Amino acid sequence: MRTESTGYIVAVCLRRGHHFSKTPSLSIRLLAGLGVEGDGHMGALVKHRYDRRRDPARPNLRQVHLIPSELFDELRAKGFTIQPGDLGENVTTSGIDLAGLPTGTRLHLGTHAVIELTGLREPCVLMDRFQQGLKAATQDRDAEGRAVYKAGVMAIVVSDGEVAPGDAIETVLPEVRQRPLEPV
Repeated sequence: MRTESTGYIVAVCLRRGHHFSKTPSLSIRLLAGLGVEGDGHMGALVKHRYDRRRDPARPNLRQVHLIPSELFDELRAKGFTIQPGDLGENVTTSGIDLAGLPTGTRLHLGTHAVIELTGLREPCVLMDRFQQGLKAATQDRDAEGRAVYKAGVMAIVVSDGEVAPGDAIETVLPEVRQRPLEPV
C-alpha cells in the first residue's frame, strides 16, 4: 500500500433514525462492519431507504458518509448556507480530494479507526428539499460529458475507533488496480 496525503477531520456528526441532516458531535465511534455507533445508517445490511426497498439483503456500502469542507466553501460562494452535518455526512474533512481517490482507498482516522471507500454519494431530490438548487450545485460534467458528483463519498468501517474534530486522516491507496469511485 502507498500512503498519500494527510488531511484532518473538521467535524463529526450522527443522528438516530433516518433524517436528511445529522447533528454535530464532540466525537463518534466507528464500529467495524457496521458504521457509526448510534447513527440511523449503522448496520451490516443496507439502510438507505431507497436501496433497502429494492434489496434489503444487500451489504451496506454506505456505513460512513464523508464530505470535504472545501465543498461547503464552494457552495457558500454560490449563496447556499451549509454547515457540517447539513448534507447528512458523518465526517467533514479538510485537505483531501475525496472524490478523486480510487475505490478501496483506506482512510486512517485518528488513532485507530480505518474506513475503506466504496463509492460516491449521488445527489438526490432531498438536497433540493433542504435548499432549492442544491442538487444541481453538487453535480457537474467533466470534459467528456460524464457526470461528476460532489456530494461526498461513502465508506465501510474496517477497524473500530473513536474519531473527533482535529484528528488526522492518513490516506492509503490500494495496491491492486485502481478504479475510480462510482455512485453507490
